[in-house]
Amino acid sequence: MESRSANRSAASAALITDPTRARMLGLILQSPDARATVTALAEALGLTQPTVSHHAKALADEGVLVRRPEGRRAWYSIAPDQVDRVTDLLGEPAGGGAAALDEAVLERITRDLAERFAGIFGRETVRRYVRESAALLTSESRMTRQLASSTAVFARDRLEALARTPVRSGGTPEVLFVCVQNAGRSQMAAAILRHLAGDRVHVRTAGSAPADAVRSVVVTALDEIGVPIGGEFPKPLTDEVVRAADVVVTMGCGDACPVYPGRRYLDWELDDPVGLPLPRVRDIRDEIEHHVRELLATLV
Repeated sequence: MESRSANRSAASAALITDPTRARMLGLILQSPDARATVTALAEALGLTQPTVSHHAKALADEGVLVRRPEGRRAWYSIAPDQVDRVTDLLGEPAGGGAAALDEAVLERITRDLAERFAGIFGRETVRRYVRESAALLTSESRMTRQLASSTAVFARDRLEALARTPVRSGGTPEVLFVCVQNAGRSQMAAAILRHLAGDRVHVRTAGSAPADAVRSVVVTALDEIGVPIGGEFPKPLTDEVVRAADVVVTMGCGDACPVYPGRRYLDWELDDPVGLPLPRVRDIRDEIEHHVRELLATLV
């Protein structure tokens, strides 16, 4: 029964991610009232109405779209219980990326962070970090969901790293976990250390080549042991977070991490969980937890 359900889910996902159907769903998601007619979709896509009707019917038969006739026209909208799934499968809407943050949004983030860091950094410094953070999150065609809030968090973390008080001056110990995609090993290590240490240790993560999201199998493996992932997302490795760290733990990023004097560097040899089944990810999680507990004992 489980296998049959999984096969149906995979088939449904393939139906949604078909290029033409994905574009149709994207247009519906972006429309002002989240619905569209076959005529409008055909015009926007440059396809014939029978072709669009065929795809719309397939999506409606699968329960992804809902068809509602109004007079001579029929409107298609995404079924309420399918919106999150469709959004997850499609990723960012077409035209997303750095351009998705207009000047008003960037200035609002800048204003809020300038207020937060008043007396520490000037507004122009904050503005530079906000704009650079938005560009880094969308570089190399990487798409990040909730780009505005992710930009605000990423810029805030970088500014906090710049303003950090060193441990020798009474600051909290800081650990930076780095792996390639910042979507598996480093996120598991950071989540477990935050869970165990609380406010006693400040934790950051980064990736030498970040993915677009934390892997769902990683979230599942952590949830099984009562460890939340929170609102974490993959972030690029930047110089200031390395400078701010007391301990830098690498997990397969090779020479991507810059080396500065006075920091403790550790390299944990761990398999990458990407593409592995949950039982194997559990083994990696438990191995990471063992390393984290040993590290924590040296910090507090």
